[in-house]
Amino acid sequence: MKNYFQFEQLGTNYRREIIGGVTTFLSMAYILVVNPLMLSLADVPDLPDEMRMNMGAVFVATAVAAAIGSLLMGLIAKYPIALAPGMGLNAFFAFTVVLTMGVPWQHALGGVFISGVIFVILTLSGFREKIINAIPAELKYAVSAGIGLFITFVGAQNAGIIVNDDATLVVLGDIHDGNVLLAVFGIIITVILMTRGVNGGIFIGMVITAIAGMLLGLIDRPEKIVDSIPSIAPTFGAAFGAFSDSSFFTTQMLVVVLTFLFVDFFDTAGTLVGVANQAGLMKDNKLPRAGKALFADAVATVSGAVLGTSTTTSYIESSAGVAAGARTGFASIVTAVLFLLSLFFFPVLSVVTSAVTAPALIIVGVLMVASLGKIDWTKFEIAVPAFLTILAMPLTYSIATGIAIGFIFYPITMIVKGRTKEIHPIMYGLFVVFVLYFIFLK
Repeated sequence: MKNYFQFEQLGTNYRREIIGGVTTFLSMAYILVVNPLMLSLADVPDLPDEMRMNMGAVFVATAVAAAIGSLLMGLIAKYPIALAPGMGLNAFFAFTVVLTMGVPWQHALGGVFISGVIFVILTLSGFREKIINAIPAELKYAVSAGIGLFITFVGAQNAGIIVNDDATLVVLGDIHDGNVLLAVFGIIITVILMTRGVNGGIFIGMVITAIAGMLLGLIDRPEKIVDSIPSIAPTFGAAFGAFSDSSFFTTQMLVVVLTFLFVDFFDTAGTLVGVANQAGLMKDNKLPRAGKALFADAVATVSGAVLGTSTTTSYIESSAGVAAGARTGFASIVTAVLFLLSLFFFPVLSVVTSAVTAPALIIVGVLMVASLGKIDWTKFEIAVPAFLTILAMPLTYSIATGIAIGFIFYPITMIVKGRTKEIHPIMYGLFVVFVLYFIFLK
């Protein structure tokens, strides 16, 4: 085992790897709570039951998909990087595809499955580098920042911090309401923990907020802590049912699939480079075993879609485990085991309300908008598509619309500026796809 993971060469040991794996799990364990609530649209009232995914099944799918992805990353790529259903992509799945577009969640899972298969093919063919190089870095950063703002808006809305207003569209909610105050308390606690650099600060913040809610009578106490594992039957294999429905094959679903693929592709690439660089695993400014890492990510997405969850991707929270000493894939295996053990703690989800999850969503948004600093705002031809991408996501309540608008304006501003040679042919193809998206958008 030591030789396989090169403990001696990387200056690590079992203790450091185990501590790193546990730290990574604690840093991303919030997804076990947030993902089922988000995909089931638990905070959206008055919806038909057929629009909601089964919360217990999604919980199991989330944990198992995270375990599979982390295990593959550890064994195949040997990186201390854990995977789970990604924040942002789950919001796109639930609030844009299902809630706004009216796409059945089974079809959305089918879209995730297809994007995962395409990702596998691109990884095996080596075409992934061409796609990465085709899309300008500024738009990649803009997409990340836009998703961060969108997630923050969703969190604030679910907690009642931001509410609807007929005159101004949105306005500050009732700050005297107990649940709103609990969410604000959670934000303050989580900010303090994150500022102090506490490992697992987001997860610990959720725990403290939930306990405070129970003590104040705002949240009902769980009847059990440990119980049998919920059934995954309601979601398992549901993605395949979409392929027999002719309404699945539309331009709208094409955009959905491309969005799943695009965000996962570049989010994964950025996470891999960032965490590997932090761990000192980069060689000559290149990422060893990058193909294997991307393959593990792609297979995890396919597995997650079959199980019944949104896109599974590499987590930047893995950097917390690296900071705690993790250097090899053994840490990812530890994280995978912990995700499997978490399957027995489903009853605890009953204490997790929107007031508890809002701080996690908002803080993750803060982390994602850090990419704003990497955009060259002094160049107007770059600033316009980047700004419109970022702004459109929360204002249209759609990640896909934000990407579409940015990818349409980028070739226009670059051509007018006389920088046509810098536009990759793939970008022209995407321009046409997104124009058609708006033409045929219902």
